[in-house]
Formats: sequence, structure tokens, C-alpha cells
Amino acid sequence: MTPETFPTESTSFLLPGPAGALEVAVDLPEEDPRPAVAVLCHPLPTEGGTMHNKVVTMTARALRELGVATVRFNFRGVGQSEGEFDNGRGETLDLIAVAEWVQQVLPDHDLWLGGFSFGAYVSLLGARKLPVKQMISIAPPAGRWDFSAALPPDAPWLVVQGEEDDIVSPQAVYDWIEQLDARPTLVKMPEADHFFHRRLLDLRGAIKNGVRRNLPPSHTPAADA
Repeated sequence: MTPETFPTESTSFLLPGPAGALEVAVDLPEEDPRPAVAVLCHPLPTEGGTMHNKVVTMTARALRELGVATVRFNFRGVGQSEGEFDNGRGETLDLIAVAEWVQQVLPDHDLWLGGFSFGAYVSLLGARKLPVKQMISIAPPAGRWDFSAALPPDAPWLVVQGEEDDIVSPQAVYDWIEQLDARPTLVKMPEADHFFHRRLLDLRGAIKNGVRRNLPPSHTPAADA
């Protein structure tokens, strides 16, 4: 059953989506919660990408340690999500459906978007339709997908790129960023491959350092006293 309110504990459930049910996992920060929720997108389904990918789960962990609740979900055709792979078009609609549910149940919270690889591409497409307050793109696959419609979000934007990426060309990412009118904060991570093997903790630190300044103030009874 789809929650009519945001869960008060970490859980998973099925959410109605444009191509059928979407498998969603909500995880809450352990302390000092902020009025923000990050919706995170996973890498390419046709190459084994799911919401359980280690880069995605580490990104979620980093944000929860800052007080941001996280929502991961499987694109159509992955895990328990219904439908079939749609080359980014349908996956963008999946993201919008999940983000709109978050906005409906938590209208007073900032919406953050993030994605890894193909998920970074999809989240940038979805950002055109959503009131994003913070964007996080990890190894965005410039050169592998058509980024002409992946416009810079009207929000703070962090890009983390491994300099030894063997799937996404780091130089293609740098060239793409260079021609943007509104450029992100770019973190180049030495000795990091596409999946950040042995560098996941460094990725966690880069994310936390990159977005910390944009956190909304915590809203707790103690803060109101």
C-alpha cells in the first residue's frame, strides 16, 4: 500500500508509476533531521543497475549523515518495478512520479535530486520539471547519452567525477561542463574508476563537503526553544 504520509521509519513499498508499480525504499537520518528529501537515481538497468548499487547507497548514506532523508527507487523493469526499459524517457517519468509523491506528502521540505551514471542523466532531465534545491551528479555519462536536453538545474549543483573512469570519459564530462552557461561545482577524484572501487569513503566525503553549505536549517524542538 502506498503511504499517504512520509514514513516514520525506514521502509520499502510499491508506488503507482506511469508504467505500473515502482519499487521505492525510504531511509531516514538517524539524528538532526533537516527539512529536505533526496530522490536518488540508479545506473543503467540494462547493465545491471539497481537502487542497491553501492555508489547509490553510499550517496544515500552521506546525505542521511547530514540529516537528509533519502528515497531510492528502481526504474521500470528493475526489481519489483513494472514496465520495460525506455532509454531514459520513461525513466524520467518514473523519477517525476516519485518526486511528486515526496512533494505531496512533505510539501514543506526541500527536494534534492541525485543520480549515478545513467541515473545522473535521468535526474538532470527530471530537474527541468521539478523545483530542485540541490542537484548531485556522480559520473554523468556525457558522450554516452544525448545531454543536449540535460540542462543545468536552477539550483546548487555538485558533480563528482573519477579521473580513472573506465566507462564514462572524464574528458567528455569536463568538456560538457565547460560549454555550460551555468556550471556546477566539479570535484575530480584521482585514482577513482567508474564505480569508485576502494574510493567509496572518499566519495562519501566529497558529497558531504560539496552540499553541506546548502542544507536547510534543522527544525527541532530544541532549535525552537
